[in-house]
Amino acid sequence: MTKKLLVQIKNEWRNNLWLALELLVVSVVMWYVVDYLYTRAATYLEPRGFNIENCYLIELGELTPKSPDYIADRKSEDTHNDIAELVERLRRRPEVEAVSLSQNSYPYNGSNSSGEVKIDTLNSPGWTIRRMVTPDFVRVFRYQGAQGETPEQMAEMLEREILTSNNLYSKYNRKMTEFIGQRFQLFGDTTRTYRLGAALQNVRYHDYDQARNSYCFLCKQSFYYVGLELCVRVREGQDHDFIQRLKADSEAQFRVGNLFISEIRSFHDIRRNFQQAWTNDIRNYVMGMGFLLLNIFLGLLGTFWFRTQQRRSEIALHKAHGATDSAIFSRLLSEGLLLLAVVTPIALVIDWNLAHMELNSWRNNTTLEWDRLLLCAAISFELIALMIAIGIGIPARKAMKVQPAEALHDD
Repeated sequence: MTKKLLVQIKNEWRNNLWLALELLVVSVVMWYVVDYLYTRAATYLEPRGFNIENCYLIELGELTPKSPDYIADRKSEDTHNDIAELVERLRRRPEVEAVSLSQNSYPYNGSNSSGEVKIDTLNSPGWTIRRMVTPDFVRVFRYQGAQGETPEQMAEMLEREILTSNNLYSKYNRKMTEFIGQRFQLFGDTTRTYRLGAALQNVRYHDYDQARNSYCFLCKQSFYYVGLELCVRVREGQDHDFIQRLKADSEAQFRVGNLFISEIRSFHDIRRNFQQAWTNDIRNYVMGMGFLLLNIFLGLLGTFWFRTQQRRSEIALHKAHGATDSAIFSRLLSEGLLLLAVVTPIALVIDWNLAHMELNSWRNNTTLEWDRLLLCAAISFELIALMIAIGIGIPARKAMKVQPAEALHDD
């Protein structure tokens, strides 16, 4: 059957040449679209390295001298103690699982501080995020250790040691798990060193950035002031109306010295607001790609539909010679798929050149990965094959319902 198809394709080479060119263009465009969607989806679905479920950010305020309740002559040490007391009161609430204080550290936070982590001649990238936190920070956001350390274990380590993301020295092809127990210099200070307690599973900066591009280290925040971030994790199933309940109790239970709770926000809202620009861009791109795919689908569908409609007499002739409906359909479909199979290697060469010239999407710091190239090409092949099957199947089924004599007479 394959030999007969090849002979038929050769005999109708003029029509098949144009169809093959169309399939070639469609294959390359389809690969580009699939590659873009794949890279965005794969990045979005990567593990984040943290968990924000049931987490809330509490902002603290401080009374001014104009307030009748203002307490004058409060020193920084008094403010430190007042914040510590407020944190302890939050911990005592039955629905609260963990409470932390931090500086420029919580997820989806556009305000960052950076620092250097150095040992011998090895130094972290210049954009390494410094997270100054109280030990319970890793419990609030459920950080995980690269070697299976739990948040509780790492909270104990943070009392006296530092934590770093496991990819901190990836430019040297070294994992931080190799350095656990060794001492590092921070912030360019050569007079003091800090022991590495554990390496973290890589912590992403946001949902549209890969973990491999996000670097951080954690060290203990020892002194408290009003500008620190107060983060809370509520126990599973007990976060219903947590904001409203805490606000209702805030005046009576959480007025300590001149401090009060000024705002409470869910991290789901923080995440959505922080990523809105990226989300809008991705949505617009995806809508554009979807519209392009729809046009490809309709164009390819129309081409094979029209081509099959023109062959009603050929279908009738096959039926007159005793061919079954399934045999006729298999022959027509095989012809379309054979043309697709012929142009696919050529399309793959073009795809490789486009990736080599860095004209497609970036992922893992490159545009050319063989596994990704072949996977996206295979997905493109299957999608086009599906379009061909639909474009041939529906009109062929209608044509096969017509009596052979009637089809030949109309022709």
